[in-house]
Amino acid sequence: MRRLLILLFFLFAMVPPAYADAFVAGTEDIPLMPGLKTVPNATIVFDKPEGRIVEAQAQGSTTRAKVEDFYATSLPALGWKRTGPNQWQRDAERLRLEFSGGTGPVTVGFTLSPH
Repeated sequence: MRRLLILLFFLFAMVPPAYADAFVAGTEDIPLMPGLKTVPNATIVFDKPEGRIVEAQAQGSTTRAKVEDFYATSLPALGWKRTGPNQWQRDAERLRLEFSGGTGPVTVGFTLSPH
């Protein structure tokens, strides 16, 4: 029984949160919601001793509510804690999501910075 529980733990630990198959541009640990595509030439990445700074955008035919639900589910599984509306913190990093676009595709801006 103990071996079965250990096996199940490792199997579930390997499942990516919310089944994301890509990551936000400039990161390798923030999932990109399925249906969103990276906006070309809209990514800025700085690595500093204080931490990384990433600004990226993604766009897709979805709703803001669906994007918010995706990140509300997937980010806590990766250790992020909600600190406000569309704001998250993990260790010494802060993540902020911003939205634009009313009718048509939704554009999501991701800003990752040291806290």
